[in-house]
Amino acid sequence: MKKTMQSLLRQALAKLKEQGVLDGGLDPAISIERTRDPQHGDLATNLAMVLAKSAKTNPRQLAERIIAALPEHAALRKVEIAGPGFINFFLDPAAQYRVVATIHEQGREYGRSEVGQGKKIQVEFVSANPTGPLHVGHGRGAAYGSAVADLLDAVGFDVHREYYVNDAGRQMDILATSIWLRYLEECGEILPFPCNGYRGEYVREIAWEIHQSAGNEYRRPAELVMEDIPPDEAQGGDKEAHIDALIERAKTLLGSAQYEDFLQAGTTRILKDIQEDLLEFGVPFEEWFSERQLFDDGSVDDVLRHLREAGHLYEKDGATWFASSLLGDEKDRVVIRENGQFTYFASDIAYHLDKLRRGYDRIIDIWGADHHGYIPRIRAALRALGEDVDKLQVLLVQFAVLYRGREKVPMSTRAGEFVTLRQLRNEVGKDAARFFYVMRRSEQHMDFDLKLATSKTNENPVFYVQYAHARVCSVLRQLDENNWERDHLSGMQNLQRLTEEHEINLVGTLSRYPEVVEKAALQYEPHLLIQYLRELANEFHTYYNAHQFLVEDAGLRDARLNLVCGVKQVIANGLDLLRINAPEAM
Repeated sequence: MKKTMQSLLRQALAKLKEQGVLDGGLDPAISIERTRDPQHGDLATNLAMVLAKSAKTNPRQLAERIIAALPEHAALRKVEIAGPGFINFFLDPAAQYRVVATIHEQGREYGRSEVGQGKKIQVEFVSANPTGPLHVGHGRGAAYGSAVADLLDAVGFDVHREYYVNDAGRQMDILATSIWLRYLEECGEILPFPCNGYRGEYVREIAWEIHQSAGNEYRRPAELVMEDIPPDEAQGGDKEAHIDALIERAKTLLGSAQYEDFLQAGTTRILKDIQEDLLEFGVPFEEWFSERQLFDDGSVDDVLRHLREAGHLYEKDGATWFASSLLGDEKDRVVIRENGQFTYFASDIAYHLDKLRRGYDRIIDIWGADHHGYIPRIRAALRALGEDVDKLQVLLVQFAVLYRGREKVPMSTRAGEFVTLRQLRNEVGKDAARFFYVMRRSEQHMDFDLKLATSKTNENPVFYVQYAHARVCSVLRQLDENNWERDHLSGMQNLQRLTEEHEINLVGTLSRYPEVVEKAALQYEPHLLIQYLRELANEFHTYYNAHQFLVEDAGLRDARLNLVCGVKQVIANGLDLLRINAPEAM
């Protein structure tokens, strides 16, 4: 209905331009809002107040001219001016019932639109290092990113979902070395395991698999491995220097080819698990982009050369620095360490340049909130390269914190002490996990309540919404059990008999669904859809408890069935956008 009112207002403005009341070059955005108080109508606009200055008149006088120029429409009962110049629209109740027919006609397409006009958007999310399984902290970014991408797709954008695989750099070297050290233990070598290594059971499993297939091919004596290695933190040394020395020793003793075997074994196994976890969680990707590709094809070297030639790089303390403080960052950043290794920042610059040059109208990065300080340096680098920084939008997600009772569950991937996303999914189910993850704004802190997520009560919000869908299905089964036939056409012809307050409220809420989807998509706020579904479910359950649907009066019965089937369809559509099931029985 908002779009209908916007169309009528555009026609009124066109008439006023012809009359010379308004400048012909004006093309204002027309804002239509639902009123909070029914006494002020159903919809309202501040258009007259927005245009009054350019029209050189006061808002109330302009509002009168706009109302006089409005075309007649069956949905409009009356139009009034309120306050300093608001225009309030009172809709014909009979016209509002049209939404029920629209829902039945459009089915799964109801709520979708083409507001995005096919513009290309790349959404990159999750992108956890392939150094261990996804844990429950990653799950929120996965659910949020997936919901944002699907909502953008629903409103007409051409969406490309991408996972950036950080399969290069120091963390991968730590993983490969950790696997090799566990492999040596499988071979019978006795040596201390570094406190900064990856300690999860999955590292032992990968090492065991390598030993099963290769035997002692990669075995080296423990004393040779540990010779002259600086002490670890437990011995009063520097844990970073200790692990770096072990990495270099592994590369020296194994040689590049054999060292690569451990790197590939770890990356392949862990990435495969991540891909399977995300698919089971309802999170598909069009592309898995490898960081190593940027080094192999020379992209990192090229981007640093361009920055150097433009005067944005300098040498200090043996390292190469990007002068990002001159371009909006709080300080300069290292791109090549004193040991000659590239930082993650160097490859991230190349990656973002690659994304922009693929022709997207917008690229969206979804990062953990702890990466907030990373945003200015990426923007600074793109600005230095002459790119349109406004095409990049970064959305931040607070990690979810899991509690068992009052005890906080640790989330250290390195130490191997964490609850995996797979374990969470197995415990509470995909539907509850996804629903809970996007129930609040992404930047808000979240404690994940396992007990609530698994309960079969109305206090559990996902159960409450799904139960509304299942209840309508139950009503339809009861209809069959009573040997009654449902007459869809009769139901549509009798919609005006739905005069109960619960029915009028439901019709109004159903009509808002397309607006909610559009707003949730354009503002990247899927929690708005969750809030809407909870509101719709609550109104339905209240209606269900107050009135009989399967009454003897066939016309009224059919009208009520058409209304609740509309509720069922909208709940199914909304849950589908969140990749959550809409069960027919619970």
